[in-house]
Amino acid sequence: MSELLIHSMSEFSSLILPCLEHAKVKHIAEIGSEFGGMSKLLAQHARRAEGTLTCIDPEPADGFAEWAAAEGNVYHTAKPSLEALSEGSKAVDAWFIDGDHNYYTVYHELTAIDTIQREEGKPLLAFMHDVSWPCARRDFYYAPDRVPPGWRHPHSFDHGVRLGEDGVLAGRGLRGMGSFAVALQAGGERNGVLTAVEDFLKEADSEERSLFYVHVPAVLGLGIIFDAGAEWSGALAEFLLPFHANPLIARLEENRLRNWLEVVEWQDRAAS
Repeated sequence: MSELLIHSMSEFSSLILPCLEHAKVKHIAEIGSEFGGMSKLLAQHARRAEGTLTCIDPEPADGFAEWAAAEGNVYHTAKPSLEALSEGSKAVDAWFIDGDHNYYTVYHELTAIDTIQREEGKPLLAFMHDVSWPCARRDFYYAPDRVPPGWRHPHSFDHGVRLGEDGVLAGRGLRGMGSFAVALQAGGERNGVLTAVEDFLKEADSEERSLFYVHVPAVLGLGIIFDAGAEWSGALAEFLLPFHANPLIARLEENRLRNWLEVVEWQDRAAS
């Protein structure tokens, strides 16, 4: 992905860190660390709060494991998220989900995390990246073999995607250049991160327990799920309300992406 496209969850730090303060978060778990930009911010918060950060990532960027080992309050689990969660992870105060961006993985991550929180009697607070375009309604796969056939859409490592188009483009548009695959078609059932979030919310929300969902339509999309019954939920909702589904933010994000995709198109034409 071009350096011109800001795409890190750390870009939301001005929203995320105050949320952690409002919710009095000490212990954090992060799924998907990649280059560790967000991890370092979370580790700093956990250190100030006398808490811990657990990072779940089977293949982080070079140097990440060494950084985690050198930090006294950071623990690195080098396993796929669903494998790590199935081994009895402990409840924490806040979860960050930014791993494999497809329906199967995100839906089952949320379900497992919610079960862990319920069993420990702790409110759910989860931050999810990539809930807007391009992953909202289209699966992306870093490791397709980890997704069972019945959940895995036809996909390509060589094709790209473009705003407003549900299909794919051969060697054009936003693409992984071999690092990730995209589903050949957007939309439909069990397809995309936002679809996974919506299906989880439909099933998890009940008369006994209500969940709030906030969608910040910037930098590929930040989603926040939190327990409406938590003592800090009112303060969190009041803080986040101006950013939720904000049409101006969404328009700026669309313009940013269209400009970036135009640059990619120029680069592709020059290369050919």
